[in-house]
This record gives sequence, structure tokens and C-alpha cells, in this order.
Amino acid sequence: MLSVSTEHIEVTPEVRGGKPRIAGTRIAVEDIVVMHLKMGLSLSEIAAKYNLLMASVHAAMAYYFDNQETIDSTLTEDEAFVEAFKRSHPSRLQEKLRNLRGE
Repeated sequence: MLSVSTEHIEVTPEVRGGKPRIAGTRIAVEDIVVMHLKMGLSLSEIAAKYNLLMASVHAAMAYYFDNQETIDSTLTEDEAFVEAFKRSHPSRLQEKLRNLRGE
């Protein structure tokens, strides 16, 4: 069972599909992880941008490191879903732009 710091992290089935998130918000732990580790935002930038307590942002990262395998797996599945969706539903705008460029 996953440990949860209920002061800063919540897990409820009816919000964000039960993904762990910062308490009182819809910002999931994985959102913080992506912004910090993939997009390069500092934790203080994330806290300021979304008006979050630094303790909550650090709790999200601590939760991630305690449950890294599970969260990384979810992120990989989500990325695969998006790629499959893009392949089966090509962008009409991108198609028009390619046509305009003569590609």
C-alpha cells in the first residue's frame, strides 16, 4: 500500500481518477514531477506559479520518490495513449500546414 502524507497529499477516487495530488487542489503529483524533472522548472517556480506551499511541492516530490516505479509506469502509459491517439486522429491543422508548405 502506498503511504500518503495526508497533510499535503490526497488520494480520492472522484478527483483526477484517484491519482495522488496536492491536498485541496487538482494538481497531481505526476504534474509536479513532469514540470520539475521533464520541463526543468524549479520547485520554487512551480510553487509560485500555482500558488502552492513549498512544503506541498516538496511532499509531492517525496511521494514520487517513494512511489517512483508506479508513477513512472503511469506516465509511460499516458504518453503511449497520447501517441496512439495522435496516430489515429491526425491533426487537420497540421495537415493543412503541410499542404500549404507543399510537403
